[in-house]
Formats: sequence, structure tokens, C-alpha cells
Amino acid sequence: MPSASSSSTSEPLVLRAAVPEDVAAIADLIHQLAAYEQLSHAVVGNAQDLREHLFGESPRVFAVIAQWEGAIAGFALYFYNYSTFLMKPGLYLEDLFVLPDYRRRGIATALLAHLAQQAISQGCGRFEWSVLDWNAPAIAFYQQLGAQVLPDWRICRLTGESLVQLSATPPS
Repeated sequence: MPSASSSSTSEPLVLRAAVPEDVAAIADLIHQLAAYEQLSHAVVGNAQDLREHLFGESPRVFAVIAQWEGAIAGFALYFYNYSTFLMKPGLYLEDLFVLPDYRRRGIATALLAHLAQQAISQGCGRFEWSVLDWNAPAIAFYQQLGAQVLPDWRICRLTGESLVQLSATPPS
């Protein structure tokens, strides 16, 4: 397993918790991920909000940085949710991205293994994420790791005006 601390080891891969100085790099990686997923138009957030959510008084998300020989090669951004059926917390991977020049070096597997260890150490009953249905290479990779792709579940999402309208609905 790659080092999860300093880059002073002889291993080329180091995984570490993100620090405030990483925010610009994480924001850039998010933009590159969005371009890969053909969703650049959906990135409307900014680095200042990301900084607040990662490192503010009440962090909402967490990030792990993957460095290859000292250079940032990828990241994983996650948060905790809750399973009422398991009655345990869960770890939800929001995004995982490895830059193209660093792929096929075990970085994504190392990030996922690191988060699996994090989930276990935090008493989580689940480690979940979503994958786009057209991303066959990612689906195959996740299945190879033992993940189940759940065909009978669909993501429901409220954003923008729909979210505002629902929030203004009085109880009946």
C-alpha cells in the first residue's frame, strides 16, 4: 500500500489529506473531471466555496490527494451519509479523478482502498459512489474491485428553481 503520509518515502505514490493550499489544484482537477465527463457546463461553483466546504468552521466534504513523485496526480472527494436500514454511517465518494498521464499506475485503486480503510475505521456500513452509465471502463474497473453496480436505483436530484420551489411548499 502506498504511503499515506509524507513524500519522503521511496515510493512514487503518496496519498494524503488535502490541505488549504490544495484548493486551487482540486478546483482544477474538478474542471478536468467535468470535461472528461462532458459536463463542463455544470461546473458553476468556485474555489472559495470549495475552500469553505473543505476547511471552514464546519467542513462538509473531505479530500484525499494522490501525488506521484511529488506532483498532484489525482484526488478523491467524499463525505459521510447515513443508512437508515443499516443504522450506520456511510462514506459517499462524490468524485475520483486521476489525470490521464498518471492512469494505469494503481492510483485509483489506491485511492479507493484508502477510502475503504477510512470507511471501516469510521464504522461505516457502506462505501458508495455513482458512475455514469456510458463510462464502461470505469464500470468494469469498479466491478473488478468487487463493487456492485445497482441497476435498479436511480439518482433523484433537486437543484435551482425546483429546489427553491419545494422549499417554499407549506405543509398541507
